[in-house]
Amino acid sequence: MSEATHEGPVRILAIGGSTRPDSSSERALLAAVRGATDHGAEVKTIVGRSLMLPIYDTETEERTELAQELVAAYRWADGLLVASPGYHGGISGMMKNALDYVEDLRADERVYLHGIAVGCIAVAYGWQATASTMHQLRQVAHAVRAWPTPLGCTVNASVTKFDSEGHCDDRGAEASLETVGHQVVEFAQMRRALDKIN
Repeated sequence: MSEATHEGPVRILAIGGSTRPDSSSERALLAAVRGATDHGAEVKTIVGRSLMLPIYDTETEERTELAQELVAAYRWADGLLVASPGYHGGISGMMKNALDYVEDLRADERVYLHGIAVGCIAVAYGWQATASTMHQLRQVAHAVRAWPTPLGCTVNASVTKFDSEGHCDDRGAEASLETVGHQVVEFAQMRRALDKIN
């Protein structure tokens, strides 16, 4: 049985944050994780400095231990949650580099992230960067053959404040983040059901 057709709860990989531990984007990711676990998913979370990897290098197959763990997690996952801070109007370098490691799945039976759902979350100190960062996250998801969920979530960290568990003072934002997590799980469940029929 392939990784894509295993039994048990759907498996969601959640990645995000910044080089600063406990960042707003990391806390926003936790809210989406809660939405996924509340709907029965098994979630693996890799955040912050655990994503500080060497620049993705196409000229070598050597990978650090953290990079190997991330690539293995991509292979394991039925769905992906990704939260990036918006730096200068786009995805942070750390998060883009982490997503570049999907290239190591190019020769897999499931090429890249083919056919899985990606819940996109963009967090920035101001609205302009949240929109452009969200657009870039969706572009990357399409490029690796994945499906961005219908709902993505943008969070303006200048007006929305999170606690350490991903709860925030804006119930609308929190509900949206939880819905992103739910949608990734729902899509993974539907995809699994379709794979069984086929």
